[in-house]
Amino acid sequence: MTPAAWFAAATLAIGMALVGSWLRARRPSLDARLAPYVRPAEGAAWVAHQGPRSTVLRLVAPVLRDAGRVLERWGSPALDVRARLERAGSGLGVEQFRAQQVAWGAAGLAAGIAAASFLRVARGAPLVTLLILTLACAVGAALARDWTLTRAARQRASRIVSELPAIADLLALAVAAGEGARAAVERVASTTSGALSEELGAALGEARAGTPLARALSAMAARVDAPPVQRFVDGVTTAIDLGTPLAPVLRAQAHDARSASREQLMELGGKREIVMLVPVVFLILPVTILFAIYPGLIAIRLTA
Repeated sequence: MTPAAWFAAATLAIGMALVGSWLRARRPSLDARLAPYVRPAEGAAWVAHQGPRSTVLRLVAPVLRDAGRVLERWGSPALDVRARLERAGSGLGVEQFRAQQVAWGAAGLAAGIAAASFLRVARGAPLVTLLILTLACAVGAALARDWTLTRAARQRASRIVSELPAIADLLALAVAAGEGARAAVERVASTTSGALSEELGAALGEARAGTPLARALSAMAARVDAPPVQRFVDGVTTAIDLGTPLAPVLRAQAHDARSASREQLMELGGKREIVMLVPVVFLILPVTILFAIYPGLIAIRLTA
């Protein structure tokens, strides 16, 4: 046999061994077979509905799970993704988010293949460059889905911080009217709307389930992961634990939240001033200098 034949035979044998090991690894274990009958599998809700779409989802679900494991190995860990999903107020699970990442990556791969085909036909670009372009499109699309989640979490945290002074004032009014801490939180959560009201409703749900209100509020602050909310919750929980009057504490927390928001606006305004120097220095100033010098240059040329 020629060396090329030996190489082809070795490649075929290695490929068959890899396929066989992949099939053996995909064989479900006893726990995996019993899990649907004991407890709902995490992330299985997106394939649980009936209809023609359910069959397609069940067929592609193993492939999506494998691709999700690859993304978890090389991308953001599951704990970080779960924390960001909670901060963003999303109803998605980690597995559903990984499936969306795979879908975005597949769309980027398709766009990369289309762009590579066009460049190959129109420009005759080299294959290595086109391959790198295609892979970059797929990876960039998957990373873009992760970036959108991070952006959604930050935007929701900003909304919660902006709603904090008003919610603190309402809580102070309710407590000053004679209601307890839990009743005041229930009233404010039921009569207001917004991201912070949703978080307060979730904390009340935990409190109704048996968790102490202070611990539920601390869990809410850890979930939101915003320093003003953490300071607010620390003050409230300390007042509840020590039995001190809650209304002055809430008014002080609202004042501190407004002061922090004012400082943040001032800092943002300072950054915007620095950014505005870029068009002034590189666009407006050269044009102004040109208009000031050009007539003098023309006059010198005419007199020369």
